[in-house]
Amino acid sequence: MNYPYIEHHGAVNGVTGSCHQLHLTPEASVLIDCGLFQGDESSSRGRGAGDLSIEFPLGSIRALILTHVHIDHVGRLPWLIGAGFKGPVYCTEPSALLLPTVLEDAFLLGIQRDQQQAERFIQLVEPMLQGKTYREWVKVVDTPEVQLKIRFQRAGHILGSAWVECDVLYPEEGRRRRIIFSGDLGAPHAPILPPPDIPYSADVVVLESTYGDRLHEDRRTRRRRFQTALEQALSDGGTVLIPAFSIGRTQELLYELEEIINGGKGDWQQMPVILDAPLATRFTALYRQLKPYWAKEALKRVASGRRPLGFDQLLTVNTHAQHLAMVNRLASTRQPAIVITGNGMCTAGRVVNYLKAMLEDPRHNVLFTGYQARGTTGRAIQQYGPAGGYVDIEGQRLDIRAGVTTLGGYSAHADQAGLVNFITRMRHPPEEVRLIHGEEGAKQALALALRQKMQPGSRPCEILIP
Repeated sequence: MNYPYIEHHGAVNGVTGSCHQLHLTPEASVLIDCGLFQGDESSSRGRGAGDLSIEFPLGSIRALILTHVHIDHVGRLPWLIGAGFKGPVYCTEPSALLLPTVLEDAFLLGIQRDQQQAERFIQLVEPMLQGKTYREWVKVVDTPEVQLKIRFQRAGHILGSAWVECDVLYPEEGRRRRIIFSGDLGAPHAPILPPPDIPYSADVVVLESTYGDRLHEDRRTRRRRFQTALEQALSDGGTVLIPAFSIGRTQELLYELEEIINGGKGDWQQMPVILDAPLATRFTALYRQLKPYWAKEALKRVASGRRPLGFDQLLTVNTHAQHLAMVNRLASTRQPAIVITGNGMCTAGRVVNYLKAMLEDPRHNVLFTGYQARGTTGRAIQQYGPAGGYVDIEGQRLDIRAGVTTLGGYSAHADQAGLVNFITRMRHPPEEVRLIHGEEGAKQALALALRQKMQPGSRPCEILIP
């Protein structure tokens, strides 16, 4: 076996379950991400959303390195620790602040609904967390055979997100390799966050490909489409239901809604925006706490006296009783409202109660702004709703009479152009790019685009689809 080499334990056949092992020697390796699978997706060994056990040996793993705190990148950490992992967990400083809240929720939903047990688990994890600043080299492995340094660079996906630069040195051979794991890369003009950094050089890049087969609209166009979709839906006299992930997407939507309301007139000034997601409310508070990591434009908005994540029309729903009352009220009255709730792919959480109460009523609208993985309820509604189909939710068959709209431009992922630029704008492009975290068509389209855009005269680059 030639070292270093990479073994993929997830995000190979789809976009969830990110988990990659960088083998340095037979005795030393590190893990990059350890996420949950969602929908029909599974690991390279067939383990899916219903089987969360760790199927690979842990004996050589010296550390876990996290690109960001989305559940499909960190959600299996409880099972990793349960399997015996006791090493350090490296991430950025903002991720270290956000991660305990993510893991507490994952524990309560996936393991045991026991708050005391969840708190004990968090107390176990917190000493393992090693929050690092961006662009700081950190020594992770240091033996006579191999040395590994890593550093985090801005990925622009969610607050604290990073791509990971791994510098591997074999002292006795005088051989060095530079390997990059992209994590999830953000769109270049996303609100709140600065754009992704571009690498200087690499030998190997492990690159996500979620939207490798499409281009996003520019931010001004997508915000205009967002407002148009909202106005059309609200004219129906019902609720616009926006399923959203608690961290990243929710805050971006609130930021855009504040901009729409601030520039609007009449009804917009009275329009209630309801955040019915306790976890998202906690993350929104943490986002406000982490303002130093915001983009300059967002900071200017705050300096002018505006509150992009805490405006007057924003109402939060916390308790379960309040949630049920809100569902009943909005389902039975003709009061227009915008509801942001979890989870983003409609597989569980409070969004399910809204869907059961509203999907069969044409006054209401479901607005998708994020990727819907195969096998999820969100994908089924997105696919069959516009054709007047149905969906099964918790054993109940619901005819989809509500409006269904998809705004792909709101993805927090880079589009094909952004992914290609990540590689081709490097001063010294890699000799190998491995495409993961995408469906087959997206990976094939991105591979073709990369081959076409590689600079003539640069060193040959092999595009691999594991």
